[in-house]
Amino acid sequence: MIGKVLQTRYQIIQSLGAGVFGQTYIAVDIDHPGTPKCVVKQLKVTSSLPSYLEALRLRFLTETETLKQLGHNNQIPQLIACFEENERFYLVQEFIEGHALSAELPIGKGHSYLWDEKEVIQFLLDVLNILEFVHSQGVIHCDIKPENLIRRISDGKLVLIDFGSIQPVEFGIEAEIPIYRVPVTSLGYIPPEQFIGKTRPNSDIYALGMIAIQALTGFTPLQLKIDPNSNEIFWHSGDIQVNDYLAATLSKMIRYDANERFESAKDVLQVLKQIKLELKSPEIIDAEYSNIYEPIVDTPKQSKNGESPLLTGMKIGLAANSVVMGLGVYSLIQASPEFTETQTLYKATEIYQEGDLEQAIALMKSIPSNSDAYPEAQATINEWQQEWKVAAQQYQIAKVSYEAGKWSEAVRAANVVPDILYWQSKLDKFIAKAKSNLETESQQLLSKAYAKAEDKDFSSALNYLRQIPVESSTGNVVQQKLAEYSHKKDVRAVYLLQKAYNSAEKKDFDGAVKFLEKIPTNSPVYAQAQTKLSEYNRKQKFLAGNQTVEKQEFVSSKNKFQPVIKPFIQSQTATGLQDFQPGDLLQEVNIQ
Repeated sequence: MIGKVLQTRYQIIQSLGAGVFGQTYIAVDIDHPGTPKCVVKQLKVTSSLPSYLEALRLRFLTETETLKQLGHNNQIPQLIACFEENERFYLVQEFIEGHALSAELPIGKGHSYLWDEKEVIQFLLDVLNILEFVHSQGVIHCDIKPENLIRRISDGKLVLIDFGSIQPVEFGIEAEIPIYRVPVTSLGYIPPEQFIGKTRPNSDIYALGMIAIQALTGFTPLQLKIDPNSNEIFWHSGDIQVNDYLAATLSKMIRYDANERFESAKDVLQVLKQIKLELKSPEIIDAEYSNIYEPIVDTPKQSKNGESPLLTGMKIGLAANSVVMGLGVYSLIQASPEFTETQTLYKATEIYQEGDLEQAIALMKSIPSNSDAYPEAQATINEWQQEWKVAAQQYQIAKVSYEAGKWSEAVRAANVVPDILYWQSKLDKFIAKAKSNLETESQQLLSKAYAKAEDKDFSSALNYLRQIPVESSTGNVVQQKLAEYSHKKDVRAVYLLQKAYNSAEKKDFDGAVKFLEKIPTNSPVYAQAQTKLSEYNRKQKFLAGNQTVEKQEFVSSKNKFQPVIKPFIQSQTATGLQDFQPGDLLQEVNIQ
C-alpha cells in the first residue's frame, strides 16, 4: 500500500499497524494545498461473496454517518471522507499532531515518576467527558487504551482516536473476539464481557479505569494480580498511597462483573466532581490486627462531617472490603497467586508476541481440560505453531534475499510473514531499506523504458518494464505502459515490414533486409518477415554476383572464363534484367 494513491487523492506514506477490524495508514492529501497528513483506515474484508459485501457495505455506510456525528466533538478526529474502491472500504480522518498517552505513563513500580491523585482525577474527567458524548451518540468505542489517546500539541488536550472498531450500543459486538486476534497493546484493557459478545457502554469505563490505575501504580494491567476466586483485580495494596474515595471509584470502574460497575460515564463524573482536590493520605489498615465485621452503612443523609452520602458509602465499602480480606489480601500480594484462565490467555499471547513460543505454549497447556477456555487454548496452540513456522521460514528467505541484494524477493517474503510482533520487529531492521532500494531500482528501470520508447525501441522498453517488481509503487504505471508499448511495438513491426516491401520494389534488397532485421521476434508479422528476409537475401546475393561478373568481363586481362560469361551476359540482357521484379526466380551459374 505504501505509495498507492486512493481516489486519485490520498497517497499512503506510512503504515500504523493492523488491528482486529482493519489496517491503518498515514496518508497525504495530494489534492489539497500543502499536502496535509490524514489517517486512512482500510476495513478488513474476509469474503468476496456478494451477499457479504452488500451487508458490509450497508454497515459501512451506517457507521460512517455515526463517525460524522462524533467528529463534531473537538476531542475526536473529524471524518474527512469515506469511500469504496476495488471492493475495499476506506475511512479518511483528521490526523492529530501529538504523542500517545503511553509516552506519559509510568512503566514498572520503580519508575521515577508516578501520577499523583490530582493528575489522575483530571485525566479521568477529561476522557469521561469524551466518553459521555460518544455513548450519547449510541456507540461504544471498544478499544480504549493509551495508544488511542493522543495528547494534542496545539492545546495539550487528549483526543480519542481509532473509531474504526466502534459498535452500536444496542447490538454490541456481533461475534466473540478470539483472544489471539486482539492486538497486544489492547490486552488487559479489554473487559471480560467483550470477549463473549456482551459489550456495553461501561466496557469503555473498565478500560479507562485500568489506564488510571497504571498511572497511579506504574503497573500495566497484565502485571496486576487477580483473585482466582472472584476474578477481581488487586491493585490497592498498602504501599500505594491513594485516597479511599478515588480508590473506591477506580475499583468500581474495573469490577469483573459489568453489572457491578458504574453504569455510565455520567455516573463516574458525578462521583469524581464530589471528591475534593485537597486529598488526604489514606489510612492504612494493619492486617495483623484487623477483625472481620459487618460494616454499618449510614442511611442516605448528609454525614456529620459534610461529606456526600455516596462517597461515605463508598469509603465504608472499601474499608469493609479491606478488613474482610484481612490477611488474605496480604498473602495474595506477597505469594503471587496463579493467573486466572482468562489472564493466562492474556499472558500467553503477550509472551508469544514477544517471541517466546515455547513458554507461551507451556502457559496455554497449563489451562485445565475442564475449563471453558481449554478448546480455545488448544486451537490457539495449533495456530501459533503453524504461524511461527511460516514466520521463521519467510523471515529467513527475506533476510537471505536482502543480503544478496534481491530487494523484490525480500519484500515479497516479508509481506507474507504473519502478524507477530517479534518477527515484524526483526524484519523492520532491514525491510525498510529493501523497500527503499526497490523503489530506486524501479524508478531507474522506468526511466530506461521511457528512453527506449522515445527512440521507438519498444521491445527494449518492454523488457525494462517487465523487470520492475510488482511490489513497487509504480505498479499501476507499469501496467499501463506495458499495454501501450506492446500495441506500439506491433504497429511498428507492420510499419517496418511495409518499408521492406517498398525497398524491395525498388530493387533495394540491402535496405529491405535492414528493415526486416529490426522486426522483433514476438511481433505478429515476425514469421512473414523471416520468409521475406530469406528471399531478399538470395536476391541480394544474386545481384551482387551479377555485378561482379560484369566487372570481370571488362576489367580482367585474362580470358579464362570469357566463353562462359559472355553468353550468360547476353542471355540476361536479352531477358531484360532492368525489368527484374521482387520475387522472380533467380538461377546461379556455374562458371567453372
